[in-house]
Amino acid sequence: MMKNLLTRLSVKKFHQLLLSGELSCRELVEYYLRRIEAYDHAGPCLNALILLNPRALEEADAIDAAVRKTGRLTGKLCGVPVILKDNVNTSDLETTAGSESLRGFTPDDDAFITKKLRAAGAIILAKANLHEFAIWGETISSILGQTLNPYDLTRTPGGSSGGTGAAIAADMGMVGIGTDTINSVRSPSSACSLVGIRPTIGMVSRSGIVPYSLTQDTAGPLCRTVADAAAVLEVISGYDKEDEETAWCADKKVDDYSAAVPETTLAGKKIGVLESFFGKKAEHQEVNAVVAKAISVLKALGAQIVPIKEEINSGWLTADVSVHLYDLKDHLNQYLQKLPARAPVHSLEEIIKSGKFHAGIKENLEQAMLHSVGTPDYNERLVLRSQVQTKLMQVFADHDVEAIVYPHQQQLVCEVGGAQKERNGVLCSVTGFPSVVVPAGYSQPSQTAPAGIPIGMEIIGRPWSEKLLLAIAETYEEKAAVKELPPFTPVLE
Repeated sequence: MMKNLLTRLSVKKFHQLLLSGELSCRELVEYYLRRIEAYDHAGPCLNALILLNPRALEEADAIDAAVRKTGRLTGKLCGVPVILKDNVNTSDLETTAGSESLRGFTPDDDAFITKKLRAAGAIILAKANLHEFAIWGETISSILGQTLNPYDLTRTPGGSSGGTGAAIAADMGMVGIGTDTINSVRSPSSACSLVGIRPTIGMVSRSGIVPYSLTQDTAGPLCRTVADAAAVLEVISGYDKEDEETAWCADKKVDDYSAAVPETTLAGKKIGVLESFFGKKAEHQEVNAVVAKAISVLKALGAQIVPIKEEINSGWLTADVSVHLYDLKDHLNQYLQKLPARAPVHSLEEIIKSGKFHAGIKENLEQAMLHSVGTPDYNERLVLRSQVQTKLMQVFADHDVEAIVYPHQQQLVCEVGGAQKERNGVLCSVTGFPSVVVPAGYSQPSQTAPAGIPIGMEIIGRPWSEKLLLAIAETYEEKAAVKELPPFTPVLE
């Protein structure tokens, strides 16, 4: 019975069991630690987690004692074990951004969102692997190596937050945190059959997070359900004086996402389908078919589906509009220069000189050294970025739609050793608009993917429309019931 209670437990159900005395926080943490030992360190060896919190059980005991004493939860995420991407500062655990150049370094203070998680009663269970410095989307790092996809061990879990994605999909933690510069929360959500949220820029603080591009960076949840993702977003959102961009959310109500009553219909809602984000070649057809079926679910729920034929090229957005490589040197240096003297490196130049990084990011690091903020090329990209923001708002207005959908990735997540191709998440990254990725379905089963390879549908909205997007996502989730479990990480006996 206990085994059934613990499997893929939601935040809401866990809190019900915790308050009733049917389940303790210690029992839950022990469950996840057993699964980590069985599936991350052995068995399929997913290689998702860089390090575990050695005090997790101690923290669980303290929470159990507090709940027994008061009969109340200690916060909105009371006792919830969190998988935290290892570019988010933790004052009691190393923060490496996946790089050997930062091995052994523990920050003096938590990131703002780490403080928010702890204040809400969460337990940081583990720090997850990422594509080193969040630079690419395959989740390979010098500090841990390649993370594998629990649905197909020959494929990557997406990235850069693929360690978080693989761990949550494999039920090695209850909720996860990733960061997203171009695709990096939504890519592993799509590839691992999860719900991922990229919030409006300014909703979630980046202070204490190793940056890639503060123009585009944000943090967001990766969870198994929309409700869990909404609960995490509530906790990590809010104004932080150390991140001036969050001043934009100071007057926004960000504490009621999971309180919304799920809708039973989408009647009256107009949802656009961005046709230019669907591929036209043979390698795209399986993704197209799965996402088309997901869109048919929205239609069955009463939504009016509106074709959007404006040509938007995601490849052009990545290559010619995104400022990620232009920001990297300056913004990473800002973070590194503030580290205490005991930190092993204090600049991108020192990282390169150390040689302590994965060979796969060498070219990007060297390219970043050639760019800087404020140059004519950089400013031209910012002008294009502004034009794309206005163009996207015009698309919403012209078609009178409340949200727009498309496949997050036009073809299946890549195999180990390959590179992700034709991801569409860049549209929200360069504009700062919010989006939610939900599981759309799976490819046809194969020898390496017995349950099929997950495929995600992205739902985007105007700035600060998270509550609407979550309502659409949760209504879709209940009807679609996309629930194939990872075949290589079954329930433990």
